[in-house]
Amino acid sequence: MNHQDHTPGPKPVRPDQGRAGVRWRWTVGLAGVTGLALTTVGLAAPAADAVGRPLASVNEQPSVDDRHSGDEPDKGKSGKGRKGKKPEGIPVPCDADKLIAAITLANARGGAVLDLAEKCTYTLTANIDGAGLPAITTPITLNGGKHTVITRAAAVDDFRIIAVDVGGDLTLNHLKITGGQADGDGGGVLVNAGGALTVKDSAVTRNIASSRGGGIANDGITTTKHSTISRNIAESTGGGVDNDGLLTVEKSSVTANTVNNALSFGGGIGGSPGSTTLVTGSTISGNRTGDAGGGVGSFNATVTLTDSTITNNTGSNGGGVFAEGGMLTVRRVTATDNTAALQGGGLSIQALTEAAVVTVEDSKIAGNVAPGANGGGIVNSALSFDSTVVVRDTFITTNQSVSGGGIFNIGVGGVATVTLFNTKIVKNIATGNGGGILNAFGTVNLNPATGTVVVKNRPNNCVNVPGCAG
Repeated sequence: MNHQDHTPGPKPVRPDQGRAGVRWRWTVGLAGVTGLALTTVGLAAPAADAVGRPLASVNEQPSVDDRHSGDEPDKGKSGKGRKGKKPEGIPVPCDADKLIAAITLANARGGAVLDLAEKCTYTLTANIDGAGLPAITTPITLNGGKHTVITRAAAVDDFRIIAVDVGGDLTLNHLKITGGQADGDGGGVLVNAGGALTVKDSAVTRNIASSRGGGIANDGITTTKHSTISRNIAESTGGGVDNDGLLTVEKSSVTANTVNNALSFGGGIGGSPGSTTLVTGSTISGNRTGDAGGGVGSFNATVTLTDSTITNNTGSNGGGVFAEGGMLTVRRVTATDNTAALQGGGLSIQALTEAAVVTVEDSKIAGNVAPGANGGGIVNSALSFDSTVVVRDTFITTNQSVSGGGIFNIGVGGVATVTLFNTKIVKNIATGNGGGILNAFGTVNLNPATGTVVVKNRPNNCVNVPGCAG
């Protein structure tokens, strides 16, 4: 069965539910304290018994030759001309009903590998319990090829493309998933708790969810490799992918996704409480959210970003990355040209509902802006719990904001600590004060003996930072 919400038991209440403006209230009060603005027919032939062996021998040619244009897998990241061999499977003619039948039979027989037709668009017209295809409940691989697309027909009921239920293990190879429109979670794909999804050399694009996960909503285990998640839309969280389980994004592109709600988070990727998100060798760019985390936004989650680029994302709080509580690790990452209307152009860390622990290593944070308030590069805010940020071997440069052009650090109900090792904070700009670093009611440890330097910032290098020349 394919349900809107299969997660067993009560789900944790999101920190943003029923708390309109929660991230706004503290900024107003602090302004007064500091003087700063804070901010679906059976197949004709009999089936074989073994999983992965032919369930049917179908020698039909594709009935349509539907070429498509638009979003493709991330060839730049996957490596053009790669010789990755797909597992051989059962041919499925270019007919949506036969695809539905093949999946139904595969589920009944314990799984299969299905080879979809090249240059074909499988157009789904019927709503099967919330999706256009039967829910996946066994290990099933769908192999596509050049211009293989699965889409929802125009002017039919709203439904997502596919869901993965308990026991399901779906692999998508060389496919484009598009046009899904869910009244709920997962506009393209919904992975329920106990299900798994692997997206390889594929594109999940132009899907819409009325709730979370415009492209993919993950409550189980999801992995993307050499793929593109782009131009998807969600209402509440995770324009590209919303993660409530384990998500791995490897050598992929998460691009131009949107979350519409004014209190939304995670324009590209959203991380819910208790989830784990691992991003490596990927690009997160051009995503947008109404509130927190234009590129990546998480609440009380574990997020690790490695060897990746985060660029040209937009949000109100944390243009590139936002983390409310939990653990955030940023290693060999380039965060550039992100914009936060309020604060934290590059990274925004806050500890309002849980303590935050953040490590930034071997990275570059450059050209980010927070024109409305604080922290062009990084904001660290200990609002109710402690927030600890350690920065090593990192270059923070040419960021701009009103206050704390490079780094803005503030402790209110918790202890805010930023510790720097061999870090260069150079040529950042504040239109107000603290071009390099502004420390308000917190602790900033420069450790100059390790090679940390704060120079050439305007109008000054530091405010309230011991050992830093103004």
